[in-house]
Amino acid sequence: MTAPASTPAVARAAARDATGRPPTARRRRVQHPWAIVAFVAPFAVMFTLFYLVPIGVAVWQSLLVIEREGTFGEAREVFGGLSQYVLVFQNEAFWTSVGRVLLFGIVQVPVMLGLALLFALLLDSPLVKGKKFFRLAFFAPYAVPGVIAAIMWGFLYSPNLSPFEALTSRVDLLSADFVLWAIANVVTWVFVGYNMLIIYSTLLAIPQEIYEAARIDGAGQGRIAWSIKIPLVRPALVLTAVLSIIGTLQLLAEPQTFRSFSSAVTSTYTPNMTIYATSSIPNVSLAAAFSVVLALATFVLSFTFLRFTRRKGADA
Repeated sequence: MTAPASTPAVARAAARDATGRPPTARRRRVQHPWAIVAFVAPFAVMFTLFYLVPIGVAVWQSLLVIEREGTFGEAREVFGGLSQYVLVFQNEAFWTSVGRVLLFGIVQVPVMLGLALLFALLLDSPLVKGKKFFRLAFFAPYAVPGVIAAIMWGFLYSPNLSPFEALTSRVDLLSADFVLWAIANVVTWVFVGYNMLIIYSTLLAIPQEIYEAARIDGAGQGRIAWSIKIPLVRPALVLTAVLSIIGTLQLLAEPQTFRSFSSAVTSTYTPNMTIYATSSIPNVSLAAAFSVVLALATFVLSFTFLRFTRRKGADA
């Protein structure tokens, strides 16, 4: 009796090794491993030196305390455990500044992203002329450094220097009641164009066939924008929102500059200003502890926002 002819499936099964992988999988190798290392290594080195190492140094520094032998003894740093973090959670000025920037973000971020979305939709509309000019005009404020923008707007807000004296003489925009929103106006003016470009780039990537099908069904420009464009740019809106949340908690340049114009802006007005003032005392270990707590708070808020938007997107 002759053995039955083996089918291709039987042959492949017989050729598998003990791990269940076919011979082609065993022989597959990376063609140019050193090329991959050469491309990845520069990023890995820079990421380690300028991101991971500073984080590690900050965490280690936050665990140290300063001790002296006697009243006038030489100061030396020793391991103090979590004692600096106890001081962080007892520091009322720091948590007041955190609450202030959270209020800032709750109001400023939606306004800024709403304007960015509106400008992006206008630039993408076939009814608008002069798109190149308006695109440059909307983006131009982002090219102005934050400190320069804050100085410029500070002069505009100042009652004695502003060309809008009729307004600034009646409403003190640099007072304790309004200075936070004066700063929010500066941040919005600077970053609307940046966020607009991210959203506008997403709009340009949408296939034109979708718009043509909508027009055939009788949809106008308003309906297309509301039902097609806005839902499709949702990932870009989420990205800009996360970047804005991170930027809000890192607010420093604008309020630091406004200290020259308003006595309402103190050295602990924002969390980063509190960290800067603490490190200038100097109390580097406490400043490092502030930085670690602020970084963790930023991560938690960003991660929570991403989870929330992902869940809302799944439900939709």
